[in-house]
Amino acid sequence: MLDNGIPVRIPPAPRPPGLGVHRRYAAYYAMSASIMLLAGAIWLSTRVRPNPAWHDIALFAHLASLVVGLGAVLVADYFFALWAFGRLSFAEAVHSASRLHLLVWTGLTGLVASGALLAPDLGSAATVVKLCLVGVLAVNGVHATVLGKRMALVDDPVPVRLLVRGGLTTAVSQLCWWGAVVIGFLNATR
Repeated sequence: MLDNGIPVRIPPAPRPPGLGVHRRYAAYYAMSASIMLLAGAIWLSTRVRPNPAWHDIALFAHLASLVVGLGAVLVADYFFALWAFGRLSFAEAVHSASRLHLLVWTGLTGLVASGALLAPDLGSAATVVKLCLVGVLAVNGVHATVLGKRMALVDDPVPVRLLVRGGLTTAVSQLCWWGAVVIGFLNATR
């Protein structure tokens, strides 16, 4: 307000030109880095043969990482289910889910690192499918992080296009997580 009581709207500061381009490149670099790290873990798995004690430690770390990563994904999806049922605002759901990104990435990183020590059978088609699912999961995770930041800037009503992107991202995430879990279970029980 000015001194004479007239409300004045102060426009937001303009964004620097090209800021969106830099963010897009950062996302592409993050996607590339996640694929390269997965490839590095696959390469490492062909070179390292841990003794039984280290194998058991890696198996425990693998299962613990699964609990952390998939558990965080399920909780994040639960927040959006609460929003869909009118129990949370969209902003609350986005904010709550964004706090779980570290746990999701910690779980996924732990799965990849410990999986390298579990001597995966790279000649098995099921293992190759599982590794592809993990790669898609990593790229989708980067996309979900970027999408979450965009969703945090949105006011009600939420654009349908953004909801569709969020729904597709969630579907890909669930498909990859559960597909990898099922394949891992089947490989472990053979």
